[in-house]
Amino acid sequence: MEKITVVGSGYVGLVAAACLAELGHSVVCVDNDLARVESLRRGEVPIHEQFLPELLTRHRGNRLEFSDSLPEAVGSSSIIFIAVGTPPKENGEADLSYVESVAREIAQNINGYKVIIEKSTVPVYTSDWIRRVMLLTSGAESEFDVVSNPEFLREGTAVTDFLYPDRIVVGADSPRAAALISQVYEPLTSGKYHSSADRIPEPDGVIAAAPLILTTAKSAELIKHASNAFLAMKISFINAVANICEEVGADIEQVSRGVGSDSRIGPRFLRAGIGYGGSCFPKDVSAFHAVASECGYEFDLLDAVMRINEDQRLRFMKKIRTALWTLKGKKLGVLGLAFKGRTDDIRESPAIALIQQLLAEGACVTAFDPAAMERAREVLGNRINFAESPYLVAEGADAVLILTDWEEFASLDLKHLHKLLKYPIILDGRNLYTPEEMEQNGLLYVSVGRRPSALKQFARVVS
Repeated sequence: MEKITVVGSGYVGLVAAACLAELGHSVVCVDNDLARVESLRRGEVPIHEQFLPELLTRHRGNRLEFSDSLPEAVGSSSIIFIAVGTPPKENGEADLSYVESVAREIAQNINGYKVIIEKSTVPVYTSDWIRRVMLLTSGAESEFDVVSNPEFLREGTAVTDFLYPDRIVVGADSPRAAALISQVYEPLTSGKYHSSADRIPEPDGVIAAAPLILTTAKSAELIKHASNAFLAMKISFINAVANICEEVGADIEQVSRGVGSDSRIGPRFLRAGIGYGGSCFPKDVSAFHAVASECGYEFDLLDAVMRINEDQRLRFMKKIRTALWTLKGKKLGVLGLAFKGRTDDIRESPAIALIQQLLAEGACVTAFDPAAMERAREVLGNRINFAESPYLVAEGADAVLILTDWEEFASLDLKHLHKLLKYPIILDGRNLYTPEEMEQNGLLYVSVGRRPSALKQFARVVS
C-alpha cells in the first residue's frame, strides 16, 4: 500500500483522506489551520457527512494522521493529493492561488519521485500550470509527474460515492504516474474492497467494480467541468419545463417520470424545485463558462442554465408574495437551510438566498434544519429565530416554507401542522408532497410545476 498526503481537510480532502485510509493506504491529511488539525486529532468531525465519523474513528491514529506540516508530509509520501479550495472570483473564474501556493511548497520539499494529483475542481491547463510552477521552483523535471484525478462526490453521500464510484477518471501524461495512481485505486477497480467483510455498506444498485478511465490530464480536467455543467443543465431544464407545466395545467412530477423513464435520459437530476446550489454546481458552471470564453467560444447554453437557476428563486418569491399578499410583519416558518438534504453545507444555498430576501421585505423568519443551523447562524446571525423541531417552526406562522429536501420533512404530521399554523398555507420548493394529500388535510399547498390546492378554502380564509 502507498504512503499518501492529502493537502486540505475540507469536504473533498477529508473524505478523500478517510476513504484512502479505508482502502488500506497510510495517509497524512495536511491543513495549515492548526485549530482544525487539533480538532480532527481530538476526534471531532467538522462536516455533516454519512459514514465519515465511522471512518475517522476507525483509522485515526492508525492509517490516518493529521498534520499542519506540509514539508514533513511531502518528505514521507510518494503520492500527494491537492484538495484545497478553488473559490470563484468576481468574473466567474476559479481562484487557483491556493493550488499555486501548495504546488510551490511541495516543490521546495521534494526528496525523490512524487506524483502530484490535482483533486480540487480546476479548469483545463491547471496541471500544466502546476508543473510549470514546480519546475520554476525546484528545476527537477524528472522528480515528479502531475496527474488530474477529478472527484465526483455528492455532499451527503460523499463517502459511498468515493468507495462505490460510477467511474474513476485518471488524467496522466506519464505511464509511470498512471501505473502508480492505478495501484491506489486497485481495491475499487478489482472489486476487492466490495467483498471485504467490514466495508462501508454499498448503495442500492451497485453491482460491479468501478471502471478506471485513463485519459490525458487536459481531458480529465474537462470531464469534471463538463459533467457538473451537464447535471446543472438537467436541473435547469426540468425547472424550465415546470414553469410551462404551471401555465398549461400539467403536473411536473408526472412529466419528469415520463421523461426520466427514457434510458437515454434517466431520472436523476430531473427534480423540479428552487434551483441548484452548493459549492460545486454554481462555481463549476461559472468557471466552465469562463474557460470557454477564454478559448473564444461563447457557451450560450451555460448562460441559459445560470439564468434559469436564478429565475427559479425569483419565481418562488413571487409565489410567496401571491399566497401572502404582503410580507412585512408576516411570521414565516422555514424548513431547511442547507442547499440540499443530508448535508450542513449552506454555500450558495437557495434557502439562505430566499430567507435574505424575505428579511429584506420585512418578514419575521423562524427556521429549522437537522444539520445546518450552526452554519446558518454564522451568516444570518440573530436576524432569524432557530427552532428545535419542524413543528415549533409552524407555531402561529402565517405560512410554512419547505426549502430543503430533507427526508424527515417529507413525512410530517399534516393534521398537527394544520393546527399549529395561523393560516393553513404550505409553500413547498422541493415538491415533497402531493397536492391531493395536502388538500385532504385542509392545507393550501403551493409547489413547483403543479396546480395549487384548496384555492377556494384559501380565498375564504383570506377574505
